[in-house]
Amino acid sequence: MGKVGPTTRDLAIAAGVSLATVDRVLNSRFGVQTKTITKVNEAAEKIGFVRDISAANLSRSRNYSFLFILPLVGDQFLGELLAKIEEANKAFAAERVTVSSKRINVNDPHAVANFLSQIDPQEFSGLAIMIPESPQVRDAVNRLGERGIKVVQFLSGQPTTNEFDFVGTDNYASGATAGSLMRRFLHSGNGKIVVISETMQSLSSIERRLGFDDIIAENFPSITVLPSLETYGDDGRAQKIISNTFNNYSDIVGFYVISSEARIPIEILSQYPKAKDIIRIAHERTPFTDNALRRGELDAVIAQNPGHVVRSALRILRARCDQREPLASQENIRIEIFLKENL
Repeated sequence: MGKVGPTTRDLAIAAGVSLATVDRVLNSRFGVQTKTITKVNEAAEKIGFVRDISAANLSRSRNYSFLFILPLVGDQFLGELLAKIEEANKAFAAERVTVSSKRINVNDPHAVANFLSQIDPQEFSGLAIMIPESPQVRDAVNRLGERGIKVVQFLSGQPTTNEFDFVGTDNYASGATAGSLMRRFLHSGNGKIVVISETMQSLSSIERRLGFDDIIAENFPSITVLPSLETYGDDGRAQKIISNTFNNYSDIVGFYVISSEARIPIEILSQYPKAKDIIRIAHERTPFTDNALRRGELDAVIAQNPGHVVRSALRILRARCDQREPLASQENIRIEIFLKENL
């Protein structure tokens, strides 16, 4: 029989405090002085005390409730995420984890901040948020942490809230990958590249654009990457701004959809007679992008596994609730490249 490690009673003796105080420190309850918390933590390190999180949660029947906050407007990739969240809710149920989602208008930062301020820490243990950057949202996210609600930045991060975990690919690297593919596919060293995004308020779009621009500027100084076109998820606006761009420029050689929903921009592009001569690259694998690759309407898709990002967010939130460090290697989201030939 293996040797039993130090118990909470051993820890109480080593720290010179009561069992009740040890319990309050281990469970981050109020009413404990900072010096007492330090004393208990130092004693735990000295005697090699390792808390059995599973046993502790079982003894007090702890349940976890995690909420994914997603954009109100979205297409097939959002549908993929919602399906994986529902799948995770069933898969994690045996671990006392409840997973749900809420779609809100993320383009109104004041409404988003108000929504976040009303989240009850007694109802939700943690949040995975997919919301564009703004000062209002940044402050609201910081206040969530102050109220004890764990937060994971989901696919789109807030650059001024670095104390929170991020789940998703390295977006600068994703954009640079798109730039590298565009460089390999282009046969001409002249012309213009159109960049489409739902919103450039999103940190993911900003970082992808930076990565893309750096690669193109380094390899094709004679190619101009046009200012980003923002659709805001509005089909009519997308039709108008893409049409205007093609009416104004006759030398377009590349078309890069920087955000996760590529269907509408690619369908609009396909209406133009010269579309087949333009290199087209998009993000995220969906039924549409798969079919577009097969039909030759897309040249490449840069993706991340939606099931992996959902499960990763949940594992990180649970680890933070249990005061554990997430396993970094397990939560590394890979950049995947899909062509017609490897679907």
